[in-house]
Amino acid sequence: MHNKAERLKKVKTVKQAAVAPEIAHRVPPGQTVTERFPILHEGDVPEYDLSTWSLRVFGEVEEERSFSFDDLLALPQTSQVNDIHCVTRWSKLDTEWEGVRFIDLLPLLGVKPEAKYVMIHADEDYDTNLPLEDMMREDVLLAHRFDGEPLTDKHGWPMRLLVPHLYFWKSAKWIRGIEFMKEDRPGFWERNGFHNYADPFLEQRFTSEENEMPEDEWMKKEFD
Repeated sequence: MHNKAERLKKVKTVKQAAVAPEIAHRVPPGQTVTERFPILHEGDVPEYDLSTWSLRVFGEVEEERSFSFDDLLALPQTSQVNDIHCVTRWSKLDTEWEGVRFIDLLPLLGVKPEAKYVMIHADEDYDTNLPLEDMMREDVLLAHRFDGEPLTDKHGWPMRLLVPHLYFWKSAKWIRGIEFMKEDRPGFWERNGFHNYADPFLEQRFTSEENEMPEDEWMKKEFD
């Protein structure tokens, strides 16, 4: 993954993508709208036994605890439709998700008042950081279904995070832990030169304006 990060930071974009006027307000600068769902990740796709899968909650909480997949399914489930935007310059509109809203899980976690940030831990050896305030938006979801079906392995089965207002690397696949933190610290891509916050409409792709994302990077990947 480290080599990929360095390569992406050095490649200049080819051109700005053309967007139909009627959807232009929904599409961040430099994005191409696609009907397909690109598959982007590094390393192998994890395999799970749901009888042993768990989501660990730790850090600035009153008591560390774990949730099984069935525990999460027993919580209120929410279905929603969102536009999603990947830093590799694709956007997919009107995507349908189902799962547990983070704000519905939060009251069960005993989070300490001093917690201001969250680190999402995921397989394989991935993490990404977010402000707790952003996690508390109504559309942030621990998702297990997409387009009416269970997530596929390559899209994060059994559980992924959905943070639709930020670039999609913040929506980690294969989540296994939620760590609450007093102070912010960078996750994997953030440590490798990607922007700490990642607002698509501000094109917060990298920490340096000298870096760019190739227009066709996502087109080289596998699709659903």
